[in-house]
Amino acid sequence: MHIYHIVTPQSWKEQTDLPSYEHASLRAEGFIHCSYTGQIDGVLGRYYKGVEKVLILTIDPALLTSKLVEEPSTGGEIYPHIYGKINREAIVEVSERYL
Repeated sequence: MHIYHIVTPQSWKEQTDLPSYEHASLRAEGFIHCSYTGQIDGVLGRYYKGVEKVLILTIDPALLTSKLVEEPSTGGEIYPHIYGKINREAIVEVSERYL
């Protein structure tokens, strides 16, 4: 089963030449927020209002080199969190989504 990370095109572009992806939340909170398929729309509605376009990174957890933990987050719902950078090999697809 894949997990998903939402990122703005600008943030993604700033890191395209790096060997791994690091969201600002890793430094601020110690992990990178991710979602399961059924959680994407809720996350977009809560945190990306007014954003025209986002990128959705599809991540294969089996290929991650950082620790993946399922933890309660918004409203006690369980979300996947990545405790470390996301190695490029684990990102199996990058898709655009217009809001």
